[in-house]
Parts: sequence; structure tokens; C-alpha cells
Amino acid sequence: MSSDDEDVFMLYWWLRNKKKKRRYWIHPLLKDKQHSSYVVAKELTADEDKFQSFYRMSQVAFHRLVQSVGPHITKKDTNWRMALEPEEKLIITLRYLATGGSFRALAHYFVRGERTIGMTVAETTEAIWTCLHPEWLPVPDTNAWKNISARYQQLWSLPHCLGSIDGKHIRIKKFGNTGSRNFNYKGYFSVQLMACADADGCFVTIDVGDLGRNSDGGVFRSSRLGRWLQADGLNLPPPEPLPLDENEHSFPYYFSADEAFPLKTYIMRPYPRSSLTDKQRVFNFRLSLGRKTVECAFGMLTSKFRVFETPIGCSEKTVISIIKCACVLHNYIRKTEGKMYTPRNDVNIDEDTPMPNVNLEINRNVNLTTAKGMRDYLSDYFLKPGVAIPPQWLRIVGSIE
Repeated sequence: MSSDDEDVFMLYWWLRNKKKKRRYWIHPLLKDKQHSSYVVAKELTADEDKFQSFYRMSQVAFHRLVQSVGPHITKKDTNWRMALEPEEKLIITLRYLATGGSFRALAHYFVRGERTIGMTVAETTEAIWTCLHPEWLPVPDTNAWKNISARYQQLWSLPHCLGSIDGKHIRIKKFGNTGSRNFNYKGYFSVQLMACADADGCFVTIDVGDLGRNSDGGVFRSSRLGRWLQADGLNLPPPEPLPLDENEHSFPYYFSADEAFPLKTYIMRPYPRSSLTDKQRVFNFRLSLGRKTVECAFGMLTSKFRVFETPIGCSEKTVISIIKCACVLHNYIRKTEGKMYTPRNDVNIDEDTPMPNVNLEINRNVNLTTAKGMRDYLSDYFLKPGVAIPPQWLRIVGSIE
């Protein structure tokens, strides 16, 4: 290589690696906050409906959230710039969760830098989860499990049920250097949210971050809830007789799930759909009443936080923080604002409603030490006077007639 070529080569690398001089430490447009959406958002306190629409919660719930999370996201001002107020960080994060807008769009919306928006969302979602989950998504003790079971009996006529289990794929943009590990059978990249919901559609436990390509059953086995149940480490109530069961057999408590999950002594799943007897149809219907609460929880989560309607384009750590934050906020909002289910007349037991004259033989010899025996016992139990409910007969009226 000639000396001229060397000079050209060195000049090229010098120009390429030369650091571009920063024109501004803070862009002048970002210094004027008088017309930012943060200022406008603070003025929504005069209208509760508009406040609810913007923040996805009441003013009381929001101010309580500021008091709880604020100290954990407060930063000191420096000689170079003013730190964001905790309230502004929460507003930015809640708006991101509510709309799913890009960081660039939110940067224009709040007159902040795009990088500032991204860092704020990552920091605040993690802080919300850390501050709220000990109170609003704790691991239940034995008494709490029994309260959940009583609520299932009250609302959905499903005795001894401790929760409904299901998984949900959360859309993401492909993480860097991950290949196809998060590409699921539905044809998009995702991470898994495995959740257990109570009778009111609040989350009891969640597990976030498993690979999108894994099945619900596989995700459940590796989840905290699955491992705890296998190890008998969840302080579940001991077996007790079912309500109105004259046999007084001690029946274990259990979780309801769909066909993707294994049949266990602690998990009741429907009978296979092929060649169902009328008694099995009744069981499947009664189990579905309780199982749908987790589906409702997922529906309410995505309806309130539309960030889940489009692929989330953040790092894996931030995606997990966003999902966990949204789940605990779901519980926080429903419980603080009293948005719980009320008993429905169409699933309550009506002792004055006679059972139809149908020959549904009840098996008196069952083994409650096996999952299959438990399911068969429940299918018989649901036919008993005082336990049967009118809607279950509508499910099988075609085959009865």
C-alpha cells in the first residue's frame, strides 16, 4: 500500500469514528413544557370521566399510587437538567400502557426526549410492580385460599375451586439474537403470561416470560404455580366435604383449567369432547362457569391496557416489567374501585327449580385419591338436588328430548 493510500485510509477511519459534536444538551423545544400533555393531564382533575379515560383509574386511586410509588422513582435535579417529577413519570407510563403508542409518539405528546420516555417506562413499570405486588398480588395463605373458594361457590356454583388457570401470548417485536425461540404456533413472536384468576377476575398468581413457542401445559409445569403445586408448597386448604353432600367424603380443593392442562388431583379439566354422556356435559358446563374467570381477566387487562393490542418493541427485561406492572395494576384498580362481580341469577342455585325427569345414573363407588375419581365424583355431585342449577339442563336439553 502506497503512502497516499495509507493517508486516504487513515482519513476515512478518522472521519468515520469522529464523534459528532452534540448541538444541544437539551433541545430548545424540549425546554418549553407549558404546552406539553403533562400540563394538560394535570388539569383533568376537574372532570372525573375524562380523568378515568386518560389515566385508566379514578383520581383517588391515582393519588394513592403516586404516594406509594413516588418515593421509589424520585431523582434529584442536576446542574445540567431538571429531573422528571414522579407524577409525570407515572402519567407517561400509564399513558403508554393505555395506548400502546410508540416512544417517539409519546415523546412528541409529552415534549420529552424519546430516550427519556423509554427509560421512564422501564423504570416506572418495575417500580410499580415492586411497590404494589406485596399487597395487591401476594401469594395467598390458607385462609385466603378458602375465601377464594367461597367466592367461587357464591358466584359460579363451583365448590372447592381455588382459581382458574390459563396462558396468554403477549405480542412482542423479536428480541435481538434470539432466533425463533419466541415464535409461536399462531405465527407471531410472543412471550407467555401464565396466570391464575379468582372468582372476580383478579389475578392470584402470574408467571411471565416463558418462550412463546412453548405450550400452555409446558409453561405451567415450569411456572412457579406448577412447581409449588407439585411440591405441595402453597398452603392449600385440606380436603373437606362438599356443600350439601350427604356422603361427607373429604374432597380436595382444586384449580379449573382447559384441555391444554393435565388432569391432576389439584387440576380439574373437562372431559374429552368426543362421545360425551349427558352427565359429562353437565360437568363440562359447570367447570366452564368457573374457568371463564381467567379469560375475563385477560379480556379486561387488554381492554384497559391497549399496549397488549400491538407488538411491544422493548428489551426482554422491560417487556416482562410491563406485563407484570399491568397485571398488578389490574388488581389494584378493580379492588380499590370496588369493580367486582355480583352474583348472577342464572347460575345461582334455585332449590325450588325441579330437576328434569332424566335417567342419569350416579356412581356410588369412586376413588377420591385419583384425579379421574375426583372428576367422576364431581360429575355425580352436580346432579344432586340443591346442587344442580337450571342452566346445566339447558345445555343438554337437546339430548334429553
